[in-house]
Amino acid sequence: MSGAALHHQSVARLAAALRAREVSAVELARHFLARIAQHAELGAFLAVDEAITLAQAQAADARLAAGDAPPLTGVPLAHKDIFVTRDWPTTAGSRMLAGYRSPFDATVVRKLAEAGMVGLGKLNCDEFAMGSANENSAFGAVKNPWNPAHVPGGSSGGSAAAVAAGLSPAATGTDTGGSIRQPSSFCGVTGIKPTYGRASRYGMIAFASSLDQAGPMARTAEDCALLLSVLCGPDLDRDSTSLDVPTEDFTRGLNDSLDGLRIGVPQEFLGDGLAPDVRAAVEAALAELEKLGARRVPISLPRTELAIPVYYIIAPAEASSNLERFDGVKFGHRAKDYVDLEDMYKKTRAEGFGAEVKRRIMTGTYVLSHGYYDAYYLQAQKLRRMIADDFQAAFQQCDVIAGPVAPTVAWALGAARDPLADYLADVYTLPASLAGLPGMSVPAGFGAGGLPVGLQLIGNYLQEGRLLNVAHRLQQATDFHLRRPEGF
Repeated sequence: MSGAALHHQSVARLAAALRAREVSAVELARHFLARIAQHAELGAFLAVDEAITLAQAQAADARLAAGDAPPLTGVPLAHKDIFVTRDWPTTAGSRMLAGYRSPFDATVVRKLAEAGMVGLGKLNCDEFAMGSANENSAFGAVKNPWNPAHVPGGSSGGSAAAVAAGLSPAATGTDTGGSIRQPSSFCGVTGIKPTYGRASRYGMIAFASSLDQAGPMARTAEDCALLLSVLCGPDLDRDSTSLDVPTEDFTRGLNDSLDGLRIGVPQEFLGDGLAPDVRAAVEAALAELEKLGARRVPISLPRTELAIPVYYIIAPAEASSNLERFDGVKFGHRAKDYVDLEDMYKKTRAEGFGAEVKRRIMTGTYVLSHGYYDAYYLQAQKLRRMIADDFQAAFQQCDVIAGPVAPTVAWALGAARDPLADYLADVYTLPASLAGLPGMSVPAGFGAGGLPVGLQLIGNYLQEGRLLNVAHRLQQATDFHLRRPEGF
């Protein structure tokens, strides 16, 4: 396998090449480390340590030589900087945690390491995973490889950009309100958020605990199936929200027929707010699925628009509680000049948090305060249940729900956007997050300016395998997932 072609290969192909001894884990690691250095201008990586990566690669080669290696041994990947790691600093994209070193690995990180995968480093993200553009990182914005003047999406923008640019064959991400699916769509890669509780949250720095979920991002549905099979599974001793559901081989049903599959298309997802170029790509992908034997079914998710106010009450409320721990006392940033403890708290948090994080802390504190809890937070929780019920009613009529991931393609970096505009961009991803359902983005074409468009697939609880099957069959019939941005 030639060096120039290594970063064009899927996880599945690299795994096969390693086992056939066509390439070594060390060769792979060196190749991707060189590409990370070559394309530093994208801002995708926050921490790289060549010595650690090569030591892991050497250990992987030893396991391969001994013949007792798991299937993904030696394949490189990188982690969103929201997962704590012993080998690299963990910042969550915030000055508050600049230079922080964790004494343990997140469960997701540990599982992938035990599977023999080689870590390339930590990926840039919106601060504490709060944002839709990856412009909120304290360490600089990430650029979209398809057009560096545009955003890669957020909060897992570093993960999506790294995979799209061939800096890593795969990456971990987290999805609270769409933060795997939206950047996957904007960067033309494949990403999946499993059912809430499928992947452990232990060691994932919390934003909104009832919504946060880890998932993989890669080029293909097959790659995501391989990764998801490793990172999912119960972690009951460490994560109280972990589902007691056995691990599953998500590759088993990838080639199942789509004959008779009912694909529900919500009328609310194809309304006036959807850009014509995105609509055209989504419609073309749906038509391709119909050619493969699926049947399109009109459905309704009547409370879709309510998902935005519901999410932006619940998520900030949970964030305000979760971020209380960052006070400058135990770890993280501490202000240098202060007169007493209260002054230290105020100055530390004012200096350490960025504008978007402060905005959400203030909003969350307000809706949880006396006199407003019942009027806002409690009502939002009731509506959340209704949104989940809407999905269950829809799944009586269909097997999978499909539609756009975002109303537009990626917008320009530094665009003078009101924060509300970014919030509105999550309208199609928020409902599934609030319901705790699995969802994914699959490359479905290109829109304005040649920027990628993703097709969103949403399944019922624990139906990740069905989503991956639909995505895989679509990718067998199209080549959007194989196209690469110019220069990468």
